[in-house]
Amino acid sequence: MKPFGFKMKYLSCCIGAVGLMSSYSVAAANLTTLNKKIENYKTVTHERLVEAAPQDWLLPKGNYEGWMFSKLKEINSKNVKQLKPVWTYSTNLDSGHEAPALVNDGVMFVSTPYNNVIALDAKTGQLYWRYKHDNPADLSVMHNTSRGVALWGDKVYAAGLDGTLNALDAKTGERLCQSQIGDWSIGAYISSAPLAVKGKIMVGPSGGEYGVRGFLEAMDADTCETAWKTYSVPGPGEPGHETWKKQGKRPDAWKYGGGSMWMPGNYDAEADMLYWGVGNGSPWLGDQRPGDNLYVASALAMNPDDGKIKGHYQYHYNDSWDWAAMNAPMLIDGIKDGGKKVKGLVSPQRNGYMYWLERKAEGKIGYLEGKEFVDNNAFKSLDPKTGRPTYDYDHVPVTGKRVDYCPSLWGGKNWPYESYNPETGMMYVPANDNLCNSFIGKWQDDIEPASGQFWAGIDIPELDVYVADPSKGVGQMQAWSVNSREKVWQHDYGKTMNWGPVLSTSGNLVFSAGTNDRMLRAFDAKTGEVLWEFPLNSTAIAPPVSYEVDGKQYIAITAGYGVDAHWTNGVLAAKDESGEWITDVPEGGVIWVFALPDA
Repeated sequence: MKPFGFKMKYLSCCIGAVGLMSSYSVAAANLTTLNKKIENYKTVTHERLVEAAPQDWLLPKGNYEGWMFSKLKEINSKNVKQLKPVWTYSTNLDSGHEAPALVNDGVMFVSTPYNNVIALDAKTGQLYWRYKHDNPADLSVMHNTSRGVALWGDKVYAAGLDGTLNALDAKTGERLCQSQIGDWSIGAYISSAPLAVKGKIMVGPSGGEYGVRGFLEAMDADTCETAWKTYSVPGPGEPGHETWKKQGKRPDAWKYGGGSMWMPGNYDAEADMLYWGVGNGSPWLGDQRPGDNLYVASALAMNPDDGKIKGHYQYHYNDSWDWAAMNAPMLIDGIKDGGKKVKGLVSPQRNGYMYWLERKAEGKIGYLEGKEFVDNNAFKSLDPKTGRPTYDYDHVPVTGKRVDYCPSLWGGKNWPYESYNPETGMMYVPANDNLCNSFIGKWQDDIEPASGQFWAGIDIPELDVYVADPSKGVGQMQAWSVNSREKVWQHDYGKTMNWGPVLSTSGNLVFSAGTNDRMLRAFDAKTGEVLWEFPLNSTAIAPPVSYEVDGKQYIAITAGYGVDAHWTNGVLAAKDESGEWITDVPEGGVIWVFALPDA
């Protein structure tokens, strides 16, 4: 998700601006409200993260493979109509709540906009502690959201909008140490959930729209010292640097070429390989930075011990649409490739294509197939052997000309997570079709890249977002068979975008929200029939999760509309003449937890 008119000044009580040092220890007693210390906290280990036991939800996407899937099945397609809310908790904050709840042995951790972290009893909703991050008073960012925390050992790791990564005592919320990852003054703020792998906490900043060169950094979980840092745009002497052509007015475009790694990756524990997604180029207009521009709009395979890039796959070269490939592909073993089964990578991308890739030896990534899941008018075709697209240059943005294209810059799907259910063999995709945009590319001589000023190459007031066919809707839930590579069913939401991450379960259910009617829905995973729906206080754009306490299954989701979802809804509602588009969607964060009635 990208910044559009969400400049937020932080006026909360602060210790002061953070210096650009590697790490330092600083107590957070004045930042944490402790209601009750957590007793008998269960240590999070590498073995527990790899196992991904269904009673817990220890990782942003539930497991290292990125499936957003729960093996729990007490709640199922036969009894889901009985599902009722059992507790709620107000975050007491506005704006976009986009973080999944992490649950460890009955303790829930939720991060919020403005970098609060809340620890709750996952069974009752009672507060243990709340941490309020000390963002600098003059901090100004375009997205004030957080997409989650990481758990390792006896600590909770939370990134800050000020570019910091903070280690909190899981039992009390006290801040134990901190590392400075990005420089927020030049636009490198963090909204991503960190990922914990083998004692390292990994996270990358946003900032592509500011001319920041993307990178992923690993912090030692115990000391908060930097373990390694890898740039997504290769420098001189590194493989791929030659794809940044030294010509035109910006011969050193790689220095501020974007490629932010601003969503958490996935991890192959057996092969000991990270898979991470790389964002859009900077500025958006590819004619201002000629070449394929590796590793923009790519999936990377990386060594978790030293951060070295072992392999890559670029979905589209010289990205000019802001079609960031920020979500890492899901790891799915045994997908079919002709007559054999291979270790696969599957990903519905922002450019509107679904990709089937292969995890090869030593991190190499091979192409199997790509298919449209929403309309794309910029690609004429994909090369059947490599997947490299052939472009229709009438729909490729350039400097000095208004160009339209579909899907819009928010993509066929944006950051919200898809889900894979190994029992149905299907992937569930939160899609947006029939949505396009146009803008005039701008050469910016008056702004320096990486100066903290918006540097995407367009004027936001001139951005035109529109529905291609006003008689049709936009938001969809799509179900695809991973092996047949065909769409099995589709649910059309009508006059709304779909900003809802997806959870599937062994109970033959698919849960998702994200539409402007505020509904949380449960679908039959095999047929797509809507089996249950519940109106929340606000639209939920956070991932739903499932966990178990004392043998009882729960579904949790945090509602709270804001950021791009709210902005685009307002723009599209203002243009709608049918009267069907819901204009007024309330804000306000609430954690909702559902369960079946006790027998």
